[in-house]
Amino acid sequence: MNRRNISSSLLDALADTPVVFLRGARQSGKTTLVKSLFEGDGNARNYATLDSGTALAAALRDPAGFLDGLAKPLTLDEAQRAPGLLLAIKEDVDRRRRPGSYLLTGSANVLTLPKVADSLAGRMEILTLYPLSQGEIAGAREDFIARLFDESHAFASPSSRYSRENLLKAVCAGGYPEVLSRKSEKRRAAWFESYITALAERDIRDLSNIQDRSGIIRLLGLLAARSAGLFNQAEISKVSAIPNSTLSRYISLLESTFIIYFLPSWSPNLGKRFVKSPKMHLTDSGLAAHLCGAGSDRLGRDGSLAGRLFESFVVGEILKQSSWSEHPVRLYHYRLQTGDETDLLLEDRSGNIAALEVKLSHTVARRDVQGLARLRDSLGDRFVKGAVIYSGRETIPLGDRLIALPAETVFH
Repeated sequence: MNRRNISSSLLDALADTPVVFLRGARQSGKTTLVKSLFEGDGNARNYATLDSGTALAAALRDPAGFLDGLAKPLTLDEAQRAPGLLLAIKEDVDRRRRPGSYLLTGSANVLTLPKVADSLAGRMEILTLYPLSQGEIAGAREDFIARLFDESHAFASPSSRYSRENLLKAVCAGGYPEVLSRKSEKRRAAWFESYITALAERDIRDLSNIQDRSGIIRLLGLLAARSAGLFNQAEISKVSAIPNSTLSRYISLLESTFIIYFLPSWSPNLGKRFVKSPKMHLTDSGLAAHLCGAGSDRLGRDGSLAGRLFESFVVGEILKQSSWSEHPVRLYHYRLQTGDETDLLLEDRSGNIAALEVKLSHTVARRDVQGLARLRDSLGDRFVKGAVIYSGRETIPLGDRLIALPAETVFH
């Protein structure tokens, strides 16, 4: 089992919060994590799962009675399958407010369900578990975000020397634990096919009574090909022939099940005209590559597709690290109508900014740095560092607070 870097945050939350909800995509490792944390612990938690038909039926029939019959502290897996339990949990917590009473897991965001956000406000902390990061795969805890904001930190050229070929293989593998345990691309492809089917036939069905499950799967393919691009719902509706109202519902479901996520546009008051559309990424680059029908060999030949998936891969690594980083940040993209842009902008609680441009290239050209330089000049002292993340092997200073970093610097 890979050690998950969010473990310490999860334990901290259980120490002072009555209800902790660990959410994340199906098969990202939630159940494995919550079981492993308390193995051999004298204060072991009771465990129940709503994947059990018997347990689910009981929870749906009598939520309060179901909870009364289970010892606390309780870990409840796939809690989103019985939304009525959450009101019963609120009532129980209000009677006996004890830290760590309930640890819930779910492959859908319960906050999208009616009344849930209000019923557990002030009682529940939410953590997100993403598929394995590259550091977790290698057994390391990455601290790239903290290093990026540390003005005194000097980045060195990494020693392991990832090749471009190895980077593309990592893009295609993604981070789902079960995929990484399979040795061949053929077996990984079989897993992804089963995963997509289960997503459409169970997880999305749990949230919404959608009959056209094949439409969801077709939409996934379209979105994968547009990963790392500005989100244009009208264009997607036209290409897919899915009515806009229906498409909005589908997009919401895919976001709620952690298959896609949106980077909002960052728009400070700099007196300029900003592009307000968010960027859309698939959460797992391996799933995106599979939906595009692309292995590492094809990505080696198709530079355009490889560039988009590589950007989603790098941004995804930062997203994962942000869930446990000791230096909290919010993630955005930045784009002006003049063409200046950065693929990822990180803003910390002090309002300081770091910005990343992602390029699948062995070299860094002057044009790759221009947007970062203009952003630096606009922000002044708020701008901490700008980096071009590329597939070369050397760390290269590019001027005042600007640097080119090999991609593996992000996850080593």
